[in-house]
Amino acid sequence: MFGSNAKRPPINERFEEISVTIGAYGRHLVVKDKETGVLYYMIDGIGNSGGGLTPLLDSNGKVVIEA
Repeated sequence: MFGSNAKRPPINERFEEISVTIGAYGRHLVVKDKETGVLYYMIDGIGNSGGGLTPLLDSNGKVVIEA
């Protein structure tokens, strides 16, 4: 994934929004990497408040992968 020279699709084609919620601090999203199936939680902050991205984990600490 990182450091690979393989041609990757643009980010808007590679990731699919599964769930979006608008909150007081910005958009909260669950996005799916269509290439790997990994689900991520993302917050897109309002204005200059920043944001973040983290993989979703199950109760055993393993990455959640959706086929």
